Amino acid sequence: MSLFGIGRNQRTFRPKKSTPSGSKGAQLRKHIDATLGSGNLREAVKLPPGEDLNEWLAVNTVDFFNQVNLLYGTLTEFCTPENCRTMSAGPKYEYRWADGVQIKKPIEVSAPKYVEYLMDWVETQLDDESIFPQKLDLWDHDAGSPFPPNFKDVVKTIFKRLFRVYAHIYHSHFQKIVSLKEEAHLNTCFKHFILFTCEFGLIEKKELAPLQELIDTIIY
Repeated sequence: MSLFGIGRNQRTFRPKKSTPSGSKGAQLRKHIDATLGSGNLREAVKLPPGEDLNEWLAVNTVDFFNQVNLLYGTLTEFCTPENCRTMSAGPKYEYRWADGVQIKKPIEVSAPKYVEYLMDWVETQLDDESIFPQKLDLWDHDAGSPFPPNFKDVVKTIFKRLFRVYAHIYHSHFQKIVSLKEEAHLNTCFKHFILFTCEFGLIEKKELAPLQELIDTIIY
């Protein structure tokens, strides 16, 4: 079963989110594709000269959401409520879900339910044009940023939660990934994610603890 082939649970697997439109979004998208194609991920994550930080964070956040969505989509037949009764990352780390709106008190749910809540929440943020403006070219940058003052905080929460999906995949499903011969793709996606995270300080060190040894091999 290919990572890009069939076998995904269609309820969990979501349509790919599109990046902000207009020539600005396309320009940043082109830069990402060109730098990723070079194979140098450390260079690929850096803010291009003269570009707006929030626009760079926005375009990349959509990309990383799509990557995690696709990766997890290959595992939905193995990551079931029976096999993964809690959202864990090894014996020391267990995640409980709360979004602060519909579910205010953290609740214990199965891993697939947690990921469903998580992806729904991220998708809601990405679809909210007051947080992630879709038409970057239509904004007059002299009149101020189209992004809200707390935009980076929202991005940080998204990245913290997307990391938890990676942590669960590595701790609970890595052998299945290996059997599907997709570990190289997983590792490359995670390396790109972590280098971007570290470049812009998006996740606190304590949150990275479940995969710290792996992260150290990437960064150093």
